[in-house]
Amino acid sequence: MAELVSHPDEVKVVSQRFGMGAANLDRYLELDGYKAVQKALAMGSEGIINEMKASNLRGRGGAGFPTGMKWSFVPKQAPKPTYILCNGDESEPGTCKDRLILEHDPHSVIEGVIIAGLAVGSHTGYIYIRGEYRYLSEIMQRALAEAYARGFLGKNIFGSGYDFDCYWHGGAGAYEVGEESALMESLEGKRGIPRIRPPFPAVVGLWGGPTVINNVETLAGVPHIILKGGQWYADLGPPKNGGTRLFCLSGHVQRPGVYELPLGYNLKKMIYEVAGGIPDGHELKAVVPGGSSTPLLASNEIDVAMDFDTLLKAGTFLGSGGVVVVDETMCMVKFALRIMKFYQHESCGWCIPCREGTDWLKKTLTRFHAGGGVKKDIDNIQYLSENMLGRTFCPLGDAAAMPTISIVTKFRQEFEDHLEGRPCPFEKNVVVDQSPVLA
Repeated sequence: MAELVSHPDEVKVVSQRFGMGAANLDRYLELDGYKAVQKALAMGSEGIINEMKASNLRGRGGAGFPTGMKWSFVPKQAPKPTYILCNGDESEPGTCKDRLILEHDPHSVIEGVIIAGLAVGSHTGYIYIRGEYRYLSEIMQRALAEAYARGFLGKNIFGSGYDFDCYWHGGAGAYEVGEESALMESLEGKRGIPRIRPPFPAVVGLWGGPTVINNVETLAGVPHIILKGGQWYADLGPPKNGGTRLFCLSGHVQRPGVYELPLGYNLKKMIYEVAGGIPDGHELKAVVPGGSSTPLLASNEIDVAMDFDTLLKAGTFLGSGGVVVVDETMCMVKFALRIMKFYQHESCGWCIPCREGTDWLKKTLTRFHAGGGVKKDIDNIQYLSENMLGRTFCPLGDAAAMPTISIVTKFRQEFEDHLEGRPCPFEKNVVVDQSPVLA
């Protein structure tokens, strides 16, 4: 069980049942569980979608697409069944929020899936859980069994005449299947590689049927919106950025943890007040604002609101809400290498720019960090990264390229400090790599 943290500035919506035993159905019902589904049954499809549009809820998986709009894209009459797919393949480095929801409040996710189904006329939902989250799969299995036993899932749910089945599915430990089309491929029993789009999932998705795909945090927020109203939720955040966000604060901070704060909360305040600042008297160097795939912000760029639109104007993204704080003791060449090792390992290998690009970047950064780099390498690292952008079937290539470009651009001096055979100035006893350099 993960240790829970809190701060007075938190606005608890999705996290309000954390630590209250809500994984048990009886306790969940005591805490207003499954009331939203019963209200949604009376609202009808159009009423649900309008409430979601009014809420300004945007996808919490990283893309930030408006949820109500996504649901409205699903055709009303389709020759194949419509599906709801909950993306619980939380694999973005720096991100651990969905894990807490699945652990402490699994019924809220099930309830959100059912409401999404009612909104688009679906009768089947799937909850796909990251392969490494084995114990969470057991929690979800129990929650689903409890819901079926009470008549909340299956035939004639809540005595309404509406049928809805929901299943969980475990992944096999692949970051790539967090991408929605690769997720569908995996769920269909195939290799988890992305599909060419269009067609988009809302029209042709799982098994060729219209499919709504939403993140765990997104769906867990849906019952609260239905119960309290879209306008209530919208008012919690700035315009076009409704509600709260589970921010995962990690790295060089005094109080790491997952905090639920209103969208638009100031990043500098988040680091120095909510997370308690930088330990051991060190100075801040950089911040990853939304998981490892987002461009970094330098220490002089952190007085910014944490919402989708403001961060986009600042040249980065809110992403998955994984805020990683880096202090002055970290070598940024090593940081770039650490990120690239991850993406090179997780590349599915389908498209050449990603498969080859991440591999060459990892090799170059490894040699460079060990003191075997030449000045041309710095420009080559940036050039190779820029040529990966927008040239891959899925965003994994972009995810590897964007933070690397920002590190080279904003911390070029640290790359210069590794030249002329000098080992990393932040580490001792580094053996200089004398392997040949490619022309």
